[in-house]
Amino acid sequence: MHEFAHLRGSEAAFPEAEFAERQARARQAVREAGFEALIVTGPETIYWLTGRQTAGYFAFQALVLSVEGEPVLLVRQLEMPGAVANTWLAGIEAYQDGEDPAGALAAVLRERGIERPAMELGGWFVSPVLAARIAAALGQEALPDGSSLLPSLRVVKSPAEIVAIRRAAAYAEAGMQAGLAVCRVGADENGVAAAMLEAATRAGSEVMAMEPLVSSGPRSGLPHMTWRRRELEAGDPVFLELAGSHARYHAALMRSVWIGPMPSEARRMMDCALRALDAALAAIRPGAPCSAPHDAAQRVIDAAGYTSAFRKRIGYSMGVAFAPDWGEGALLSLFSGVERPIEAGMVFHLPATLRRYGVWTVGASETVVVTPGGAEPLSSLPRDCTVL
Repeated sequence: MHEFAHLRGSEAAFPEAEFAERQARARQAVREAGFEALIVTGPETIYWLTGRQTAGYFAFQALVLSVEGEPVLLVRQLEMPGAVANTWLAGIEAYQDGEDPAGALAAVLRERGIERPAMELGGWFVSPVLAARIAAALGQEALPDGSSLLPSLRVVKSPAEIVAIRRAAAYAEAGMQAGLAVCRVGADENGVAAAMLEAATRAGSEVMAMEPLVSSGPRSGLPHMTWRRRELEAGDPVFLELAGSHARYHAALMRSVWIGPMPSEARRMMDCALRALDAALAAIRPGAPCSAPHDAAQRVIDAAGYTSAFRKRIGYSMGVAFAPDWGEGALLSLFSGVERPIEAGMVFHLPATLRRYGVWTVGASETVVVTPGGAEPLSSLPRDCTVL
């Protein structure tokens, strides 16, 4: 690393002390679980611990977090200067193209006397085949799964993380305003998406972990559809959702549009979605279980007779994100049966959507920060459907 030492921390998203505090908490979690080290493989958790980020995270990378000593990051050789610039780490090792990363990781562990580490096995980027190769390179039949050790540490945000999420929310709002402004007869989905992306980017957003969702007409009634050149017509519903990103921290926002008068059923569904969102927001308070906001929204939806139009969780955690998802929904959900208490410093995205599948989607969402007094929405945009 010495040839790139002058780059150390030059692209770091936060001061060195921020990462040192996170690493200390992570080490304690690994120690309490009875392991000598954890091999961290998820790009989000590697970033949370070190600030390491790159578009090249498709190549294998791993952070060796030992309970004793400094962490060591293993990256592809091409990524070495970026890894030095992104982080404050003193220990960064590289493997060459054509070299087996499993063997390179085993060498890093042997050099540090680590014989039986746990490993994050549940992420996107470690296949069962690669995990087996790593275990074999260490002379083990299999490595213990440490995927559950660190996620709970990420869901309560530090003040620096909250600042980043607030900035991301401002970018998302700028993008949403631009998207709403160009919805009209004769525009097309691509133009709406382009306006959202341009405005959010010009406002300050970095690359988003997932593209904006833009769908119109009957396509809007299908979950997670995005732009496909369709021209907007009189009578169309339009569904818009995007996230802004600041230092890899995301905040999302969703709104609905109707080009012309809304059908009476769509109007009733929109009103129900807004009431459900209000009920969920009111139920967010420190000490309440994460099930409470969902159950509050579900009661509103069930009472209106729209149970089959919902069938999902009301919200999920937001924070660090890399493609393919802008949320931390794998870490924590606002859903029935999730009894973890809500805490100040948590951040959630609450998309309250009701669908006639293959016909329309209506609703709105908010990203909120949990404060001692409850949920603080990060957008000031009106939530009701924009009727043109």
